[in-house]
Amino acid sequence: MRPRRSGLAAACPSVSVVFPGAVNRESCCRFACELLKHVLHQRHQLPLPYEQLVYFCRRAAQGGDMIKKSSSVDLASKKCQQMLMDLEGVLQHLEVMFSLTLVPRVLILLGGNVMSPKELYELNLEGIYEGSAEESLKTASCVRKLFHSLFVADVFSELKALPVTDTVVMLQGHRDCGVDWFRPKLNYKVPTRGRKLTVNLSCDGGINLSASPPQPATSTWEDYVWFQAPVTLKGFHE
Repeated sequence: MRPRRSGLAAACPSVSVVFPGAVNRESCCRFACELLKHVLHQRHQLPLPYEQLVYFCRRAAQGGDMIKKSSSVDLASKKCQQMLMDLEGVLQHLEVMFSLTLVPRVLILLGGNVMSPKELYELNLEGIYEGSAEESLKTASCVRKLFHSLFVADVFSELKALPVTDTVVMLQGHRDCGVDWFRPKLNYKVPTRGRKLTVNLSCDGGINLSASPPQPATSTWEDYVWFQAPVTLKGFHE
């Protein structure tokens, strides 16, 4: 049995990616982290892709090849450093969360507030089959397949530029998973307004059945609740 659906209109755009085998929990975490970084760049909350931004901001902070920086550059650098620090914190705690509990769904909420965001990106992991490290597909190949599918679907090109705004990350996990950073939001309902893109990930039905689907027993789905990152990611432009 799958978790209860959010009740959003079927017309909401979606991208479906089917992996030809099982994946492990660490790969699922990587999918969430890479999608978050990708959305932030594509929706103009980061002026460069994450990895490039890390390189240039650290180089600027060292200042070895710069004689004098203007106040505007200093400000941009401070914003860059703050954004990277907050984003790296979220990425690290996502790894912790995925190690503690099954995570069926992840939400990336841009603008507005968590109840009424301007844009919502959902990563749906309900159809994933988890396998051991030996049974599972390589993470890198799965990430390439995910982003190839996003590229082919061309989901960002027709969107209007989004002004600098705030981004919040939420995800589902077991209420008793023991996480102490993400904040439980027991009564949270996925918003039905605003632009939404759902990325559905699943595994081919012909995989080795020794790999088990991540769904717990039907009666325990009520024990899965939404958690919210306590950090708001503040976008910036150069």
